[in-house]
Amino acid sequence: MARKIAIYGKGGIGKSTTTQNTAAAMAHFHGKKVFIHGCDPKADSTRLILGGKPQETVMDVLREEGAEKVTNEKVIKSGYLGIHCVESGGPEPGVGCAGRGVITAIDLMETNKAYGDDLDFIFFDVLGDVVCGGFAMPIRDGKAQEVYIVASGEMMAIYAANNICKGLVKYAKQSGVRLGGIICNSRKVDREREFLDEFTASIGTQMIHFVPRDNIVQKAEFNKKTVTEYDASENQAKEYGELARKIIENKNFVIPKPLTMDQLEAMVVKYGIAD
Repeated sequence: MARKIAIYGKGGIGKSTTTQNTAAAMAHFHGKKVFIHGCDPKADSTRLILGGKPQETVMDVLREEGAEKVTNEKVIKSGYLGIHCVESGGPEPGVGCAGRGVITAIDLMETNKAYGDDLDFIFFDVLGDVVCGGFAMPIRDGKAQEVYIVASGEMMAIYAANNICKGLVKYAKQSGVRLGGIICNSRKVDREREFLDEFTASIGTQMIHFVPRDNIVQKAEFNKKTVTEYDASENQAKEYGELARKIIENKNFVIPKPLTMDQLEAMVVKYGIAD
């Protein structure tokens, strides 16, 4: 039975990059069979795994050809080391609700039995810090059992992480979803690790891994690859391999205790954090 993981985080924090690099390292270093379901209307959650090729989204096929044409063969692509990829897509700009697209796409994938028994991990890469409507579906309806939040030592990233925790608490009892930890995607701000350690301890979870900032990530992206595919001997590839190992072995799942606004403000002031 595959473990189903939702990755959340502030928009622009490097969530999709972190998800794809972790998935690639999971397949390369640990031999795991992985599926990535992109839940962002931009449909860019799988491009590094697929070598930059644009992927036809579930919503595109649904809109243009109808539900009966949304077959696994049409919307699921296989990329690096056989990682399966699907993108929910979204409505035309200014028309409809992208959250409904996420709900529809996941439902169709389940109907089509796309999440096969041979899989070890399914990652839902979810839009920014939006925990309403369809974007909350992976945690609201029990589609994912585990949540990891990508953050950094920047103020808005921590605010977003705290808000996501509030959403998780709301649905934890009905769906059984739990927080597995915070992934720090370092921005090299002052006292970043110290701040994240205190924040995670305060909400009752762990910083599962501190991913250092390294320009090799951008270089690999320029070549339309994850770091592991670009050069598995690079230290950053090993960092993602270590993050993958920690997720594989993680047993520390909690219902977080989000901070009040006053508590969060006090912590931000203490560390002198600016956005």
